Amino acid sequence: MTLRLRVALLVAVVLVVALGAGGYVWNVRQSQAQTRAAAPAVAQGGDLASLRAQPHLVFRSTALGNEYGRVAVVPLSAPTGPRAFTPAACERVYATAQDAICLSADRGIVTKYRAQLLDTDWAATRDLPLTGLPSRARLSRDGSLAATTTFVFGDSYANPGQFSTRTVVTRTDGEVVGDIEKFRLIVEGKTVTAADKNLWGVTFSDDDRFYATAATGGKTWLVEGSLKDRTVKALRPDVECPSLSPDRTRIAFKKHGDLPPGKWRLAVHDLRTGAETVSSEQRSVDDQVEWLDDATLVYGLPRTDTNGAATSDIWRVPADGSGPPQVLVPDAWSPAVVR
Repeated sequence: MTLRLRVALLVAVVLVVALGAGGYVWNVRQSQAQTRAAAPAVAQGGDLASLRAQPHLVFRSTALGNEYGRVAVVPLSAPTGPRAFTPAACERVYATAQDAICLSADRGIVTKYRAQLLDTDWAATRDLPLTGLPSRARLSRDGSLAATTTFVFGDSYANPGQFSTRTVVTRTDGEVVGDIEKFRLIVEGKTVTAADKNLWGVTFSDDDRFYATAATGGKTWLVEGSLKDRTVKALRPDVECPSLSPDRTRIAFKKHGDLPPGKWRLAVHDLRTGAETVSSEQRSVDDQVEWLDDATLVYGLPRTDTNGAATSDIWRVPADGSGPPQVLVPDAWSPAVVR
């Protein structure tokens, strides 16, 4: 067989594979579009500008239909009522009164991901650094700092199929503070230099101080960090995806404990006393929770009775461990409380 024939055969094979993959993606998208179009419409209502002027909840709508994946807004006074849809479509969203951060995906043969800041009209104003699969997003209370966490495959220390994280903090005026994985990590008074060090799930306290999860050697810690000093210090073990309470006295988080792999329980750590309170939520929650107020946690949970449809609900549960969890917003994900 001549070289020219081999090349021709290779090109033919590549074209067949590409066409087949393209056809598969087209068929999947057509099927999803038909399913969403046939779904009952979600009640819509309210003016976005007036909603943003009052306490409200921003979230990703997961109601099947044409608005699936769009960012929606409801007043905190009526979270189950009609929702106002924004022009933005996000995999994960977080918002303050000034800005919103949107992690989005353009799915195709090669899926492309983006992180963007949105203004009060929900228009993109700036692209943020993003490498890998979007996972977590947070803004500081004043909207001056943004943090994005992505999963990254292929680091030299990771086994095949495993991933590491990239968590980048950026000032919303465009200055990149940096990847906090490169900050000095101190655990029990010693600097950790292990190659498998990962940090994720930022929650900001002020313009300098933040909390996050640090992991190495199969263990996780709650860490307190300083952007100015580029240092993070471990406070306690077995903490993932921390979220600081509005009064800045407690950290809500998910803990693994002695549960099976991939399972977590919601708990609250008191920064003043070190006491831990486990919530009454018995299901595994894989989310960075939000605080509805100083007494209530809110979080997303995938719905299990949807015959494979990727929908979810936002739940609420008392932070003091009392009272059962309740649905706050059906057909929703990635909540952000804005007051």
